[in-house]
Amino acid sequence: MKVDKEMKQYDVIIVGAGASGLICAGELGLRGVKTLVLNSGDKIGKKIKIAGGGRCNFTNLNVSKDNYVSNNPNFVISALKQFSNYDFIEMVKEAKIPYYEKKDGQLFCKNSSLDIINMLSKRCEQGSVKIINNYIVDDVVKQDDAYIVNSDYKTENLVIAAGGMSYKNLGASDIGYKIARKFGLKIIEPKPALVPLVIDGCDKLKGISLNVKVKFGKQSFTDDMLFTHFGLSGPAILKISNYWNKGEVIEIDLVPEIDIYDFLIKERESGNKKKLVNLLNGILPERLAEFIAKEMKINGNILELSNKKIREIANRINNWQVTPSKTKGFDMAEVTKGGVDVNEISSKTFESKKHNGLYFIGEVLDVTGELGGFNLQWASSSGASMARNLRLFP
Repeated sequence: MKVDKEMKQYDVIIVGAGASGLICAGELGLRGVKTLVLNSGDKIGKKIKIAGGGRCNFTNLNVSKDNYVSNNPNFVISALKQFSNYDFIEMVKEAKIPYYEKKDGQLFCKNSSLDIINMLSKRCEQGSVKIINNYIVDDVVKQDDAYIVNSDYKTENLVIAAGGMSYKNLGASDIGYKIARKFGLKIIEPKPALVPLVIDGCDKLKGISLNVKVKFGKQSFTDDMLFTHFGLSGPAILKISNYWNKGEVIEIDLVPEIDIYDFLIKERESGNKKKLVNLLNGILPERLAEFIAKEMKINGNILELSNKKIREIANRINNWQVTPSKTKGFDMAEVTKGGVDVNEISSKTFESKKHNGLYFIGEVLDVTGELGGFNLQWASSSGASMARNLRLFP
């Protein structure tokens, strides 16, 4: 790339106009730092707009390092302390944005996600931050102590806030990873996360939704699950997808509040002559009860079933073992797992340990939050922490 034309210089250039980039830019601008944001899309905050079904689950009342997956689980601690969920809530209150708690500490906008986008945009405007839309970063080179973007812009502080690979239709790309690799930083393989799972044989159950407990390894979540034409979705499945590894088994309790073995034994001992499918109809959705009875080839009543058969039925319901063939990929993933190895990055300043003035924040890093506002909180915490630790002035 030739670097022979006059370039505009900024104190900080941020690549990406998602949550982390905008929070960072606003913080810098309000400190008087001359800041440029380069946005590949035609509008800022596109992922924020669709977050939480359009109401933006912007944070959670219960945030800790245990809500995040990373190659270095302790990396998030510093940023979450520097800009906590309560700091974000205070920012929302100051902007007079009405919000509410939905469940499990999840906070949503009462109106729409546009309230959060407008809040971040206003903070950038107040700080005279320049935002350029529809600008594609093709390359970055380092010349002396400066970083040069596309031969157009120059800075001694380059912040990569380009996000991950999820939601390609909103302009997601791998430019953040490309820049990291160019400067010798290690990448943890990016994978789809908070994503539906593909399981054969679920098409007949399409549309059925129920509250389940899903488990993989030491992780378990109790929440809603949805059968789809391709497999399983819903909050419980999205949550466990953060931890699932291809080729391994997931355990699903279809009725976590009932011990099916004890229930069926008691029904048999009481002399109940109902068919199994009729007993299950009172516990499971009717189509699912019929599917399980047919799958296990049980047409008779409960009195005809042995303890062994009842145990098999109970295991099928309370401990359903499924092995997804794959995820639904980046097109249906809410976030990206993996990314720039955080061991290459300062957990306080977010500066590369190899290159002064090169920073990485938000989803581009190997930090993935659980479902429930944790990813937007991470974007905010990392963006604000980077901005507040930047030392440009005496």
